[in-house]
Amino acid sequence: MLGAVEVVAGGRVLGVGRPQQAVVFAVLVAEAGRAVSVGTLVDRVWGDAPPQRARRLLQTHVARLRRVLEQASAFGGGAASVVRRGDGYLLDVRPEAVDLERFRGLVARAGAAGCPAGRRAALLREALELWRGEPLAGLAGEWVERTRHVWAQQRLDAVLEWARAELDGGDPAAALPRLGELVGEHPLMESLAAVYMRTLYATGRPADALHHYTALRRRLADELGTDPGGEIQRLHRQVLAADPVLAPPGSPAVPRQLPAAPRNFTGRLRELAALDRSPDVSAVVITAIDGMAGIGKTALAVQVAHRLAGRYPDGQMFLDLHGYTRETEPTEPAEALDHLLRGLGVPGTEIPAGLDRRAALYRTRLAGRRMLIVLDNAATEAQVAPLLPGSAGCLVLVTSRRRMTGLDHARTLSLDTLSLPEAVELFTRAVDGERLAGEPAERVAELVELCGRLPLAVRIAAARLGAHPSWRLPDLVRRLRDRRQRLRELEAGQRSVTAALDVSYQDLDPELRWMYRSLGVHPGPDLDAYGAAALAAGTVPRADRLLDRLHDAHLVQEPTPGRYRFHDLTRAHAADTAAADDARAAFDRLLRYYEHTASAAMDVAYPYEGTHRPRGAPVAAPDLGTPEAARAWLDAELANLLAAARHAVDRDRPGYVRNLSGILHRHLATRGRYHDAGILHGLALAAARTAGHQEGELDALLRLGTIHRWQGRHDEAIDHHERALHIARALGDGPGELKALTGLGHLHREQGRDGTAADHHERALRIARAVGHRQGELDALVGLGRIHLRQGRYDRAADHHRQALRIARGMGHGPGELRALTGLGHAHRRQGRYEQAADHYERALRVARAVGHRQGELEALVGLGRVHLWQGRAADPVLRLLTELGVDRADDEEATVAAIRTHLAHGDRAGSAACQQFGDTRTPPSRAERPRE
Repeated sequence: MLGAVEVVAGGRVLGVGRPQQAVVFAVLVAEAGRAVSVGTLVDRVWGDAPPQRARRLLQTHVARLRRVLEQASAFGGGAASVVRRGDGYLLDVRPEAVDLERFRGLVARAGAAGCPAGRRAALLREALELWRGEPLAGLAGEWVERTRHVWAQQRLDAVLEWARAELDGGDPAAALPRLGELVGEHPLMESLAAVYMRTLYATGRPADALHHYTALRRRLADELGTDPGGEIQRLHRQVLAADPVLAPPGSPAVPRQLPAAPRNFTGRLRELAALDRSPDVSAVVITAIDGMAGIGKTALAVQVAHRLAGRYPDGQMFLDLHGYTRETEPTEPAEALDHLLRGLGVPGTEIPAGLDRRAALYRTRLAGRRMLIVLDNAATEAQVAPLLPGSAGCLVLVTSRRRMTGLDHARTLSLDTLSLPEAVELFTRAVDGERLAGEPAERVAELVELCGRLPLAVRIAAARLGAHPSWRLPDLVRRLRDRRQRLRELEAGQRSVTAALDVSYQDLDPELRWMYRSLGVHPGPDLDAYGAAALAAGTVPRADRLLDRLHDAHLVQEPTPGRYRFHDLTRAHAADTAAADDARAAFDRLLRYYEHTASAAMDVAYPYEGTHRPRGAPVAAPDLGTPEAARAWLDAELANLLAAARHAVDRDRPGYVRNLSGILHRHLATRGRYHDAGILHGLALAAARTAGHQEGELDALLRLGTIHRWQGRHDEAIDHHERALHIARALGDGPGELKALTGLGHLHREQGRDGTAADHHERALRIARAVGHRQGELDALVGLGRIHLRQGRYDRAADHHRQALRIARGMGHGPGELRALTGLGHAHRRQGRYEQAADHYERALRVARAVGHRQGELEALVGLGRVHLWQGRAADPVLRLLTELGVDRADDEEATVAAIRTHLAHGDRAGSAACQQFGDTRTPPSRAERPRE
């Protein structure tokens, strides 16, 4: 009864049916040994509006319950049965077989006159261990709620009696965790607060006892408009005066203030090893443990303190400085010293006024003593500095959400989130093992990843699952998958990820809050100071300074120098804090920054396409003066640019998506990012069609068709180019028409339709020359040259590629020059001119590496390998690769390139060696990507 209503027999848990049937059973158990009339049962199960068939339904429920009890008896459970008595029913069961009755019996025995404190505590502890959660869990109704309230009050009374027994018996620390939970649930209950304060004082934590009184007084005034009662006011005065009456029997003079070691502490082996070193007795050892909210700083400090307590025989003190406690001001250093001095046994009347005098007395009392001091939840270095011992022999552990870089001679230890195995272990240890039976490991792993592997979030998720007996693990995972609701799901009782982050946020000054909210709008994985400046409408130096301060406060992370990112849950919190209007404005500023800077980078990295590229409005941007710097910026920001495009679609910014598609196409193609390019161009196509923007639709179709061709999706590529051709002709767009014709020419050639391909390229060439489109002329010439190569017309192939080479060099078109050089290499090799072929391949290889063109580099390597094959250079790794692939002298380059890429995608060592021979150590393209011209 003290949890979900269950029958347990022979180690098996037997359900008692649906809620109404469970209520029938609960009523009978609550009245065990006494007959309950049918009318009473109907009233307690259905309340004031029972159904017409209530009595018949009741008979059905009773019949089913009898079968459950018969089954329990068969499994070895004690005899229990439901029997008819007059106009009602009676549950015949031994009292000791009902947890509720066992609980009441133990409490009664503990309350017997003359029962010693130790025995009383043991009986009450046994009684409380019978509780498995909320009584009658999962059931509803007026009788259920009334009964649940009565039983919960009986449990609360038992906890208080148990705590008093532990105080009288000399083991008050045993009661602290349970009392701490209850004061959170009943913050205005003065009798509970009194026992809690006495227990805190008896365990060497007078400062916490005084703080709890202050919090109680404030809450009573705010919510009820009253002051604490006389009894608890007297207790407050006794704590202030360190009244010996409050000391438990046999309590030692040495302070032992550490909280209980955290249950289910998991992982942190590296950190524990670093903190568990032999103490340096020649100096004060100070270790500052920092990390984001909920990362487990206090748990680690307390765990370490318990491990090291034996090395500090003069005592251990613990003080919560409330640097980041909701609705509580940080403890002033003078007040903190008052608490510490009382913990050292200094009577309140002997504690001097003033910070300096208290600090001097504190250092005097610690001189020559070996003590361990935990200063938890510190706000600043200034709060901590006066609390540090002045002589050797002490260890101080400081925890804070800020990096304590200003503490002289302090070691710092910054905590990261748990590893995946550690997070999984923490969750499984915190959840009843039966709840996870049969669940795949992948699902548990997904859950802790959704919690960001943050210890607080993982513990809350475990508590949420435990509080809902009807939930299975997939139910909780499904709720956490919703990014918009994830933070709201991670709340359990007084614990909340949102509340923890709120405290960190409220601690920031207005300027930092603005930056934090602005960063929450960013859609990508990370950003630099330029992106932050765009979001926050500020200067880059200011953004750099604020990012550094947020990093010190553990609200952002810095995985690589100069690039910052959020933890997943912090990102969600930051996004939630931003007002809708501010978020829209920040996102628009970010789009303008990305559009401008991406255009500028492409102008430097790929200048030959500059006239066809969308321009962005001028903004503050990094110096991208060299092609290498421009390509590095594009690579670093590519994930952000693509994420911004996806968000722009959701936020009705179609123009940005179309522009970004045009800006990034060449870089995505050159880098072999065909999948990303396909997504981006698909978004641009949808945006153009939605807006009725035919020019945008034409451009997106051409780019998407090109990407599909390189992926080997020829049917889709042909369809896209043909639709583009139709739109271009309807618009009278000559450049668009020649691009569509060129793309169709490449596609028909790759499918063996050389005649049709040549026709398309020749028509494209005529249009290009007519409108003066030099790149279109270059593309058509290369396409015709490749057709002539396959047809064995090598002189014509070479002539077309020479013309293309002149155009490419005149334009500064690196990829065009690469394609022309490679084509000339193919023509010379097939004519037996191996020296000229090798020369062209090597020049092509240099160009490919200069412009970062992976596909062109691979094609040049293959051509060079074929020259080596003919020259008999048997030791060449390229030759070994070609031989292993069964490639002979007549094979087509495109087929060879495709075979090598497939080979490399499977991790072939010979292929890796072949690439390394020419300095190529990059990851090869995926096998889904087809070679391009």
